[in-house]
Amino acid sequence: MVAPGALRVVRCGGSALRGARAVFSADSKQVGRGAGAAELGGYLLCASGDFVKVYSVSTEEILRLLGGHADLVTGIQLNPHNHMQLYSSSLDGTIKLWDFMDGIPIKTFTVGSKLLALYTLAGAEDSVFVVIPKKGERDTFQLVSVKLTKGVGQDLEGKELSVVLDGVGPSVKHIAFGREGAYVVSVKDVTLQVYFFKRKLLNRFSLSTVKIKGGDNRFSCVACHPTEDCIATGHADGKIRLWRNFHHRKEYTYSALHWHHDIVMDLAFSMEGTRLLSGGVESVLVQWHNESSCQKDFLPRLGSPIEYISMSSDSALCCTLHTDNRITIINSNLRFSKSIQGLIKSRGVKTGLVVDPRTKALVLNGEPGHLQFYSFQTDQQLFSLDIVQRQYIHESGLKQSDLVKVAFSARGTWLATVEESEEVTDPELQLKLWFYHEEAQSFELNTRINTPHDNHITDMCFRDMDELGDDSLILVTTGRDCVFKVWVMVEDNDPEAHQSVSWSCDFVGSYHNYQATNCCFSEDGSLLAVSFEETVTVWDSLTWDLKCTFCHPPGNIRKICFGRLTCSKYLIGATDYGFLCCWNLLTCALEWSAHLNVVVLQPDPLSEHIAAVSWLSKESSLFVFKPNEPRPIYIQRNLCKEKILLAAFVPRDEPEMISSEKYLWLRKSQLFFLTDTQELMTLSTKSLEERLTPSSKQLAVEESLPVTPFSLLLGKHRRQQAQEDIDLGKPVVHNKQEQASPAVKELLHTPAHVLPSTSFLCTIFINSLLISKENKSAEEVADEVEMESEKAEDDSDEEDVTAMEQEDTSHVELLGEMTCKLSKSQEKELRKIRKMDYSWISAF
Repeated sequence: MVAPGALRVVRCGGSALRGARAVFSADSKQVGRGAGAAELGGYLLCASGDFVKVYSVSTEEILRLLGGHADLVTGIQLNPHNHMQLYSSSLDGTIKLWDFMDGIPIKTFTVGSKLLALYTLAGAEDSVFVVIPKKGERDTFQLVSVKLTKGVGQDLEGKELSVVLDGVGPSVKHIAFGREGAYVVSVKDVTLQVYFFKRKLLNRFSLSTVKIKGGDNRFSCVACHPTEDCIATGHADGKIRLWRNFHHRKEYTYSALHWHHDIVMDLAFSMEGTRLLSGGVESVLVQWHNESSCQKDFLPRLGSPIEYISMSSDSALCCTLHTDNRITIINSNLRFSKSIQGLIKSRGVKTGLVVDPRTKALVLNGEPGHLQFYSFQTDQQLFSLDIVQRQYIHESGLKQSDLVKVAFSARGTWLATVEESEEVTDPELQLKLWFYHEEAQSFELNTRINTPHDNHITDMCFRDMDELGDDSLILVTTGRDCVFKVWVMVEDNDPEAHQSVSWSCDFVGSYHNYQATNCCFSEDGSLLAVSFEETVTVWDSLTWDLKCTFCHPPGNIRKICFGRLTCSKYLIGATDYGFLCCWNLLTCALEWSAHLNVVVLQPDPLSEHIAAVSWLSKESSLFVFKPNEPRPIYIQRNLCKEKILLAAFVPRDEPEMISSEKYLWLRKSQLFFLTDTQELMTLSTKSLEERLTPSSKQLAVEESLPVTPFSLLLGKHRRQQAQEDIDLGKPVVHNKQEQASPAVKELLHTPAHVLPSTSFLCTIFINSLLISKENKSAEEVADEVEMESEKAEDDSDEEDVTAMEQEDTSHVELLGEMTCKLSKSQEKELRKIRKMDYSWISAF
């Protein structure tokens, strides 16, 4: 358990969504028919790292986050006897039963072994099937039946295991259950096994291991027909085989379907069995009709290779999970419906982790040749920008261009990108400058520069002077060609040009023919620091004169950054020999150094703090410090199990309230990390559930109910009545029943199966409807004060005078009016006149 307010490492994106097949809830469906069948309903459940995410099919939002497993979730299945419940398995050796609508864990069954896949059958009431490693044998797995014991309490043992099949594959795609659960099928290498439960009969079928004419018979996946005895298997060479008559070992038959040019990644039958879906590395979903190679449909350009295919219970929807963490929801007519995109996994994050100043989104490599803008608040991709603008071909060994560097100007109006081919010796380089158009709400290409350097570009940055205009914008690039270049905006006099300005090179600098590796500007933009192997050079950004150099051998400079605010006179550098150095720019001397293997050095743009991440003995550690103080203000050892490659500070919209003084460095900005497995993590005092749940989902139940015609009329009448009262000067009195009652809200929000008895709730409910005597309107209080004053006047004039002195006249003074204060005798006379009976005047 983590203490309240303690700092914790939280996964916030990038966790692999392809650890298991996705599952539609039983009520997932397509609303409407024909052309109007666009609205979807229900939920989609996906394994994501050690969580299970519950998405709304209609809005694509994350509604629930089921957390409790201590390791990767490897399988999720609906409870066949209660479709509002979900089973999940994990490498931590446990099976959990969830009420996924409320996000409540019901039971946890501890099996002990690593669980690699999970299956459920309607005919097995108190059992599930899992794949576990075989004890004593390496890379050997078996399918076992786990008896889920019934008992009191939430944590139970699941130790009763019955072996069903030996020598199975470790993936959930390698096993499938046949019609009505009569048999189970397993594929591995070139062997197909079919085990019949009632007959306790095991049939094995093998294909040839010899590769003829490019053929490869190794099995990759398997699926069973829901109503017939038919098995579909996918193979490494792209073929699909349909097996029949497999009850007999020698009289079996199979037919082949072939379209995929590479491995078939997954197969799925529709619920009625008339359609077979297949997917692979081509990013194309293929639909086969009536098991015929002549009747097939295609849904191309899905973005990345298809890893898993799932069908809804009524076959109205299917979804594909892709290798880049994309989820695509598809209608039954093979038309694209929705796409759920979190943090897209790319082949490698070469651009670094950059923050868009406009949207506060994290920007990095997305699908090949694209730049993704990722919102960590919603765990969704805002948009994707095509930089390379070339069709990517999914073929191994093919040299293609990719995005390697990106930088934003301080206001986010300019974007610089570098793309290069995968050639090592003579790469094709392009530097592109993009301008953000407010009307189009997108970046448009302004300048393309071919071969900006003669070798790979190692770094680039804009001069951050957001208080000045575009005339002060400067872009600096460094390269392995031993120079750095300064790029400035110039007016474009070409009458055929579509823009008024373009970019050109203004200055080229070098230092002893060393390779330029890093660059950064000081906070005020007056100085530029460029590292050349072991040396850091500092240049005047107006005259481009070399001001000073710093060196701390041995080792090349890996990272550099300037201090900010009160620490702007310091320059920080990290070497690849494990030293962190701080130089004073005023004295041109080394201020301090520390022996630390820094792989990430990231300054906070809104404070003096700098975050350094080290990697030592397979452990990532975080050090937060100020350049003027060599002692760190915060240290977090063993930050995570993975190696941290990148980090970024994201400015907060409003400073966060942090109770602990040692965490004040996170008050203005939030720190994010990206690991070598492309998982995004952050440091927070809040749980991930609190951060992912938007305020719209925290509204009361009655506020989210659909509006009926009667409620519209009633609401309109109430608003009109309230407006009339205000126009007539009547005070608006709010009824307590209309206000938020905690007792009523708790009654409506609590699930019915955990509510106490009605007799217990009755008293609380009735008391919540009663109006307390202490809560009185202003008129009632004034009347009571006047009645008590008059009663006191009959007893004593002195008490009456005291009561008048206690009246509040501050509201008159606040309006700035000059009032004459009456004497005590005048006030007494005025009260006597007010109590006189003037009813006799009505006779006239």
